[in-house]
Amino acid sequence: MQVNAQIDVGIGPEDVGLSSDDVQIKSELLDVGDVTLHCVIAGPPDGDVVLLLHGFPEFWYGWHEYILPLATAGYRVVVPDQRGYHRSERPDAISAYHLDALATDVCGILNTTDAEKAHIVGHDWGAFVAWWVALHYPARLQTLSVINVPHPMAFKQNIRRNPKQVLRSWYIGFFQLPRIPEALARVGNWRSVTTMMQRSSRDGTFDAADFERYRAAWTVNGAYEAMINWYRAIVRENPQPVQTQVNTPTLLLWGAQDTFLTRSLADDSAQYCTNAEVVMFEQATHWITHEERTQVQNQLLDHFAAHEVTTESN
Repeated sequence: MQVNAQIDVGIGPEDVGLSSDDVQIKSELLDVGDVTLHCVIAGPPDGDVVLLLHGFPEFWYGWHEYILPLATAGYRVVVPDQRGYHRSERPDAISAYHLDALATDVCGILNTTDAEKAHIVGHDWGAFVAWWVALHYPARLQTLSVINVPHPMAFKQNIRRNPKQVLRSWYIGFFQLPRIPEALARVGNWRSVTTMMQRSSRDGTFDAADFERYRAAWTVNGAYEAMINWYRAIVRENPQPVQTQVNTPTLLLWGAQDTFLTRSLADDSAQYCTNAEVVMFEQATHWITHEERTQVQNQLLDHFAAHEVTTESN
């Protein structure tokens, strides 16, 4: 497999004013196996690991307002740029973005950070990867938290039977076209991408500084093509999970006003979990992590605390 070995200089925690006298925050390049991933890491080295996985078209920065609150609560917070994004390596082949490879990256991060288990949290594509890890490597999860992306089987069933969901997923077909999605995205200084984010979120969710940082990440050589290759890979490879039931304690947080995914997918996903809680945010959109930041943080902390691993002394 060919890999673009160059790691472009990009946006780190210091560039967005993320600092604390009480919490160490650093950027690291982690060799996780097939690729090297850029990660922002914060919190006590002996804390339980919380792994925050971003989606499209974000990068680690999408979680930047979660890092200090979670680290201050005593967790070791690890936030990668996922494969192909921003400062992480970008394999050339579309097949390199198979869900199996993306899940293996997560396990590689845990191995590199000496974490046997982690509280894995994902939004959008990051949630799809989190589901895949839970289905294939359940021993690596302490808890699972998924935000506005359904269980893989729930999505497949809806895309086959629910015309409303088919219409909402039109962009997946568009992204299968060669080169055109990347070329159109760059027109007008990434106007179509920023417009999509603005129109699908509540007013004021993203400001000019946010979009300046997102544009910088998308402009990294080859990054946007790699991001689109995630969509190409899932259609071409049609991955099938080795099992469908998730036994990890699962929290599903859902913005009911999501323009990309129907709200019924949350309850449909819970049917594939032995221990799931669904929390619906009636006024939130797909970008719930930004719009309801404090409530989402509190839900995550409560979920983590309810499933702490306790070690009994002999």
